[in-house]
Amino acid sequence: MPNKTIYISDDDMSLLHRAQELTGGNLSGAIVTALRRLIQIEEAKQAGYDEITVKVGLGSSSVKRFLGTALGEWTSAGNEGEETYSLFRTSKGRFAVHHSRSALTTPVGSNAERSKKWSTGWRGWIGDWSPDQAWMRTPAQATFAVVDTVEELEPLLPAELYVVALQSIREEPEVEDLDI
Repeated sequence: MPNKTIYISDDDMSLLHRAQELTGGNLSGAIVTALRRLIQIEEAKQAGYDEITVKVGLGSSSVKRFLGTALGEWTSAGNEGEETYSLFRTSKGRFAVHHSRSALTTPVGSNAERSKKWSTGWRGWIGDWSPDQAWMRTPAQATFAVVDTVEELEPLLPAELYVVALQSIREEPEVEDLDI
């Protein structure tokens, strides 16, 4: 195999050493790993995909990153907090669904009337405060699913978003190359 000479400035030597540590001490391996990732990202961007990052789990227990494009989003807000479904097409032709729920604080206890009053807004609570109230905080949570077919999306999405997804997935836009 032919040898190649690569110039690395003194200022970047710490970066080089760290890359070698992470890839097992092999400079060639570090460079090839970086070039593969660079090519993957740049080719995906040229094909119209973006690097997408989503938080998954309770709070932000893990982060998932992939190459894809957004197909649609559905958000619902109410007494149960905010809920969002985001639909993506991945660069490998699969479908990804990110479902998140906001953090929620609600009263708890055996007094059902008090819980009912909570849902009516602050005016329902005037004059009804007592020191024995208890509250529960549910942390924000999110799930992430990847499926191969459009049909597998139906149980993962609200009906409204599924209909929009079917239209956008089946109606691929025609690309017109302009020489301007």
